[in-house]
Amino acid sequence: MKNLLSVLSVALFVFIAGSANAQELKFGHVDLQALIQVMPERTAAEAEYGKQAKDLEDQLTSMQKELEDKFKVYAEKRDSLSELVRAAKESEIQTMQQNIQNFQTVAQQQLQKKQNDMLKPIFDKADKAISDVAKEKGLIYVFDISSRVVLYQSALSLDIMPLAKAKLGIK
Repeated sequence: MKNLLSVLSVALFVFIAGSANAQELKFGHVDLQALIQVMPERTAAEAEYGKQAKDLEDQLTSMQKELEDKFKVYAEKRDSLSELVRAAKESEIQTMQQNIQNFQTVAQQQLQKKQNDMLKPIFDKADKAISDVAKEKGLIYVFDISSRVVLYQSALSLDIMPLAKAKLGIK
């Protein structure tokens, strides 16, 4: 009987201690996209990305203009060209069209990679600030409310946006 009473006492203590710990669970939330938007590094990255995109767009425009000019000259002289020269000009125009399409594909891939490379350190910095704040506040989870996955947000959930901005030195 004493053993049973001891076991029940220990079980009751564990249950009460577990309940007390469950009440101390702390959650936080942050709008990661909004945090990224206010980071100064994002503005610099967007400017650099925009410059590279413009350079590639200018190059593409130049290639398209050259193709249009070559096609215009070909169209004007087409009837006076020999069959062999006409075939060579058509092949040259087709090759230019393929080169332009290849350029567009590679340029899009290059821009996507550049964007990812520029944004990774920004997201890493924001993630570190969020992690630091969460550790300081004893949070067990921080939800990103910009992803719209969180369907309900309690008033007990700590909005760590102002704290993360302060950690990043953003006003």
